[in-house]
Formats: sequence, structure tokens, C-alpha cells
Amino acid sequence: MVELPVVTSVIVENKKKKPDWLRVKLPIGEDFKRVRALVDEYKLHTICQSGNCPNMGECWGSGTATFMILGNVCTRSCSFCAVKTGRPNEYDVDEPRRVAEAIFLMQVKHAVITSVNRDELMDRGAEIWYQTIINIKESSPQTTIESLIPDVKSNWEALQRMVSGGQEVVSHNMETVSRLYRKVRPQAKYERSLEQIKRTKALGKRTKSGVMVGFGETKDEILGIMDDLASNGCDVLTIGQYLQPTKMHIEVAEFVHPDTFAMYKEEGMMRGFSFVESGPLVRSSYHAERHL
Repeated sequence: MVELPVVTSVIVENKKKKPDWLRVKLPIGEDFKRVRALVDEYKLHTICQSGNCPNMGECWGSGTATFMILGNVCTRSCSFCAVKTGRPNEYDVDEPRRVAEAIFLMQVKHAVITSVNRDELMDRGAEIWYQTIINIKESSPQTTIESLIPDVKSNWEALQRMVSGGQEVVSHNMETVSRLYRKVRPQAKYERSLEQIKRTKALGKRTKSGVMVGFGETKDEILGIMDDLASNGCDVLTIGQYLQPTKMHIEVAEFVHPDTFAMYKEEGMMRGFSFVESGPLVRSSYHAERHL
């Protein structure tokens, strides 16, 4: 185990400004405008927009985006997430084709696909997932794919269909430590998500998960979730700072110092993860191409 840094976090006070290490550049540039135009033209959703991702300017400026399928309304009501929650509309069966065509036109080398939770669907949206991956592979055979899939609520047949389209990486985010699940992910279960990662690994996929810090968890709890992920077959881990999307969402308990993120990266590599991306602005799809 490595020695903890002296400076580990900044406790949040009322109306306290974000620390300097959380400043991001505004989205600008011709490449950003081109990606935005394609997303609008093909009536697509991206987690970059729906999730208020702080890295949208950097990623879109380099010609990449994380596409969100199955609509932009989620059946879950996680207290950290900026995506709309409610009763979704019928899914669009033409969406897989449009996503694949946009990726082809953008000449994406590594595509990340995610989705909202569709708990009301018997197959959790698995068929649309499968068709999306198949369409991308047919139109852009050189493009590698990471699918960031939701919790299938132990529907393991749906899981198998979701991951059988030929994607290279399958990710499912744990988001937080076990103690905070009821507060942060009230409709999810910690052990169930671990089981989903374990089963995904058993299906022969490169597995990945993401964790956020700043909810009030302890360092020992973060090390504990690392142990749980490593023992359940997770290959790649991302760790980033939680940022409150609106006043209606759970408040940030602390801004974790970059030195602590560096320590988490070292601890993760010591536990056998093949890749650990750890930093204040890291999100699960940030620099995803590196994880291959």
C-alpha cells in the first residue's frame, strides 16, 4: 500500500468556488461545430450533452462523442445524474442505422455507446443495443467499440444479447461505494452490479467500470470497491470527481485533490487492473481509446 498524501481534499462550504484544478475550457472550434451539426442532423442523443460532461469541448473538439441510445429519458432517478428521468417514449427502431451512419461520417476510430435505463422493457433494450453494434461494425469495420451498458436487473439473457454484437469493451459503472448506494443509486444494488461485471467477463469481454468520488466516501471505501471490482473480473477502472449538475441533485461533499487521484491510480494498478484513469475531470468514457 502507498502512503497517503498530506493534502487530500477540499471540504465544500456554502457557495464555495470550485478549485482551480476543476476548470475546463469552453467548447469551441470548427471540429466541435462539425460534431454538433452531425448530432443535430441525425437527431441523436449524446451523454456529453445530457450528462453535462465537463470534457465535451475537448472530446468534441477532437472529433469524438459518446452516443446515447434508447432515447434521453431514463426510468431511474439516481441522485447524481443530469439525464432526464420519467416515462420514456417508444424507442426508435431506426436509431441503430442513424448512429452507425453518423459514426461513419465522423470517421470515428473508437466509438463509445451508452444508454438510459429502460426498465419498462422486457429485454431492457438489448435488441436495440445489439442492432446498434452490428450496424456500426458493418458500416465502419475498422472502428472499435466500447458499450457502457446499464443495469439489466439480473436479466442475464438480456445481458448476453447486449454484449454479443462484437464490441471490444463492455463497461458498467458502479458509481459509488456500497454504503452510499441507497443515497446515490436508490434503484440499483451494489452486489448485482458486481455480478453483472463478473458475468460480462465470463462472456469473454474486456470489462470496465467507473467510480465517482466526492459523495462523502472514505479512502478505505474506495480501496474496498477496487478490491471488489478486481475480484469480479474488472479490467479497466476510471475514477473522477462528482460535480453537482443542479440544485436538485445531491450536493458535493468534498473536492478531492489531484494528489489523492494519483494515489488511487497507483493503488488500482497494484491491484492488477490493466488500466486506471484517475483524475478530477475523468469520466467513464474520457480517453476511452486508451483502454484498449
